[in-house]
Amino acid sequence: MERRHADWQRRRRLLAQGLHDWQPDVIALQEVVRCEDYDGVRELLGEGWHVAAHPRWSEDGAGAAVAGRWPITAVRTDTFDGVGREAMAEWCGVTVAEVQAPSPFGTMMVVHHEPSWERGQEPEREREAQAVAAARLVEAMGGAGHVVLLGDFDAAPDSASVRFWTGRQSLSGLSVCYRDAWATAHPGEPGRTFSPVNPLVRQGEMPEEEGRRVDYIMVRCDDYGPTLRVGLCEQVFSEPVEGVWASDHYGLVADLLLPGHQPGSWVSDCGTLPRRAEVTSRQVV
Repeated sequence: MERRHADWQRRRRLLAQGLHDWQPDVIALQEVVRCEDYDGVRELLGEGWHVAAHPRWSEDGAGAAVAGRWPITAVRTDTFDGVGREAMAEWCGVTVAEVQAPSPFGTMMVVHHEPSWERGQEPEREREAQAVAAARLVEAMGGAGHVVLLGDFDAAPDSASVRFWTGRQSLSGLSVCYRDAWATAHPGEPGRTFSPVNPLVRQGEMPEEEGRRVDYIMVRCDDYGPTLRVGLCEQVFSEPVEGVWASDHYGLVADLLLPGHQPGSWVSDCGTLPRRAEVTSRQVV
């Protein structure tokens, strides 16, 4: 939620403290503000972060960014021009950042996806086309290494665009498969991240919202399943602190671990699994 709404200074302190406490390695921020005399990403995160901004920002400076503690060595973006209506949200787009994570993770791709948010005028058709465009951009950057997908998808788990991302249906002749971190850690739980329980939702632009899970952290699968294991996925900023809610959306944090052994291989002794250090990458959206 942008700084012009709902007591930004108090909300900013809550967000900054929460991010400091969770100590993420990679974070996706949306509806942050950047203008000539102000940088909302730097204000929240401080120094020492590598930042890849989204390709589209609104006239009043609202947009999105992906940031990491590790170097970003390549960035490609898509503004979704020509996909759906001409008048889409000003900050729609996708950013794919190539991140140089330390060993044993190695090069990772972090995908920050921000599709159309509107609920009317067949928006899901647009989100379907935008999901396909984003997936094609990921594949164009190369298929090796881990791929982590983050963002506010503005779509519930049973929507066509999210079903596409999670490998439950194809779109436009393309199939992909990503593991949904929340569904893995909390099977069967709705996990609504945009909820009328939060008074900022009722005070905002969608006062009749019924509640949906629209924010996601996902890991791409290869032929043998996800290349990273979900060790934890929890909601953050989902309760008020001294009467203040940090945002109208709840955040998500996930710990992503290396699998117990290399997917696609067998352990030599069926009775003994190899011991492996719990090396973790913490992701926040």
